[in-house]
Amino acid sequence: MLTGVESNRQRNVRFKLSRLLKIGNEKPKKKKKMSVQEYLDKHLLSRKIEDAVNAAVRAKTSDPVLFIANHMKKAVSSVITKVKARQILDSRGIPTVEVDLHTNKGVFRASVPSGDSSGTYEAVELRDGDKGTYLGNSVAKAVKNINEKISEALIGMDPKLQAQIDQAMIDLDKTEKKNELGANAILAVSIAACKAGAAEKEVPLCKHLSDLSGRANMILPVPAFTVLSGGKHASNHFAIQEIMILPVGASRFEEALQWGSETYHHLKAVITEKKDSLGCNVGEDGGLAPDISSLKEGLELVKEAINRTGYNDKIKIAIDVAATNFCIGTKYDLDIKSPNKSGQNFKSADDMIDMYKELCAEYPIVFIEDPFDKEDWEHTKYFSSLGICQVVGDDLLMSNSKRIERAIQELACNALLLKVNQIGTVTEAIEVVKLARDAQWGVVTSHRCGETEDSFISDLSVGLATGVIKAGAPCRGERTMKYNQLLRIEEELGDQAVYAGEDWRQTL
Repeated sequence: MLTGVESNRQRNVRFKLSRLLKIGNEKPKKKKKMSVQEYLDKHLLSRKIEDAVNAAVRAKTSDPVLFIANHMKKAVSSVITKVKARQILDSRGIPTVEVDLHTNKGVFRASVPSGDSSGTYEAVELRDGDKGTYLGNSVAKAVKNINEKISEALIGMDPKLQAQIDQAMIDLDKTEKKNELGANAILAVSIAACKAGAAEKEVPLCKHLSDLSGRANMILPVPAFTVLSGGKHASNHFAIQEIMILPVGASRFEEALQWGSETYHHLKAVITEKKDSLGCNVGEDGGLAPDISSLKEGLELVKEAINRTGYNDKIKIAIDVAATNFCIGTKYDLDIKSPNKSGQNFKSADDMIDMYKELCAEYPIVFIEDPFDKEDWEHTKYFSSLGICQVVGDDLLMSNSKRIERAIQELACNALLLKVNQIGTVTEAIEVVKLARDAQWGVVTSHRCGETEDSFISDLSVGLATGVIKAGAPCRGERTMKYNQLLRIEEELGDQAVYAGEDWRQTL
């Protein structure tokens, strides 16, 4: 029996081998050549070409070949084909993330800013931490996450579907604060996708953002120009982070930019006369950084510069106190940057309120940002209730939806400082702006101290009609890039362009 079994197996093996040899020696059959008509029919090209020709005739185009080519290109739906990231440097010389998002219709680039500190409640900016490379600030991990994980997850997606793209990355990350992939990685891709979506719709980026937010109108924001820098943004002894000017009386953004530039240069002259030319050094956001002794002295310098422009009551003032940076326990040390004075003249929160009251009565101050420590909800709420000026939450809120909801419930402040990199996606930024709007708050779109040449926040401020934009001084390329983009947007909108102006609080 065993021998018979082996014999059958051997026969089967020989049969299979002979079949394989026969198949291997057979000549491959020639494929039938497809005719032109068959090719046209297979891909439905005849109808598509006819439609394109008819469209060219209707348009009476002078270049029908170019017109037909563009018409055919539009007929193809855009999808993401590749996402490529790299490490670049921001305006402080610190690494950040840049992305090129490819679709079958083009390449769309975005880069993300970063701040000088990360709050407990904001999305995580992923850095390598290796002190031997960029002093621990390298973002190679975030770049790798894009190239190896995010890219694979997004390939084939429609760039117009912003919410779905952002959700896909959030699902891939699986953490509340984007610890795994990094908010810097996710946001760079989110912005690049937003640009691709606008291109696919053939609308300006600001219009695409307006559509995504459900808004019917777009508004050019009032620029809050940084003119004096202190705090963590400058190496002088001035504890306050910045003093800004707002050209609310201008009729157009173009005029507002002119007024801001003129005031800035008049301020240079005032500082040179009253201090010295060394006082014209600039901080990280382009603001002038003289060694001034008090907030009142700084406001006097700015007031003099405004007077020299002749615009006077048409230009208002705002202050970013960033009080957390000089809060010691429950006291505030306005001399914290002066080694010989620090610790000798502490102010209580009530003292700070009295100071703000006095300054708002003397100077045309329209908003104060972070007047108290980020956890001092009680005094922030009380100061807001006084109605002296708009109270903007930055460190208090960190663009975090839960913090915003708490502030709304407690009436802690009445305006949101929107920093997109604190949230991590375009969709979530739109959602927190809606949250603020529903509470009748103001919204200030903001840059970061570590900026790039990306002007996305300019389109964001117009599309979401935030009323005010903070993009630094009318100085330094990474700052003026944002203002120059707003000029282009205003030009493109033409007669439809609306400047927020005196209504900067009422752009709801």
